[in-house]
Amino acid sequence: MTSKHILPHALQVPAIKKLSGKKIILASNSPRRKEILHTYGIAPDIVPSTFEENLAPGSFDDIHEYPVATATHKAVEVYERLVEQDPDNAPDVVISADTVVLTHAQPSTSDVSYSVLPETNQELLEKPSSKEDNLRMLLDLNGGVCEVVTGVALVYPILSAPGYAIKSIDERSLVYFADNPKHVVEAYADSGEGVDRAGGFAIQVCHSVIIS
Repeated sequence: MTSKHILPHALQVPAIKKLSGKKIILASNSPRRKEILHTYGIAPDIVPSTFEENLAPGSFDDIHEYPVATATHKAVEVYERLVEQDPDNAPDVVISADTVVLTHAQPSTSDVSYSVLPETNQELLEKPSSKEDNLRMLLDLNGGVCEVVTGVALVYPILSAPGYAIKSIDERSLVYFADNPKHVVEAYADSGEGVDRAGGFAIQVCHSVIIS
């Protein structure tokens, strides 16, 4: 099972088999999202979204809907743009994602499929604006628990209006931070590793440094 977008090592599961021979688009230039798809044997074309990502988090009754909405807008923008550019070569699926971090989550001792967040003292963290902002975020997270929420959206063509359908989910994970000395947190912030990451940290890199 190989095609332009399906690699030889792809998982032999029905969902991926259905993508063989399809035009798959990733609406992001994030190397991390591309790497995740490659891990499962999917090699999408990269078409970054131009959506401004200017939704107001406070307008959502459930904050977990915020990254899902952002991911959906990004995927729809790319799909509509590609269809307008070449109506006869529309993508078969556009994939998009958006991640935010919610501070001061409650440690979970049982089922984490429901919201693990308390009602108060929450802050939504996106990408830090500077190293100083990154340090502020990390010091707030230090010694505590946060919830990482990733919204994922798929857009694909259908015959009825508006010409496409949307499937979306959110994935939630708890991250536990060690109670690090301030100089360790400052050193990680100074490295610049977290400047372009939601919450100011990359768990793939810093898990052995500041995360317990």
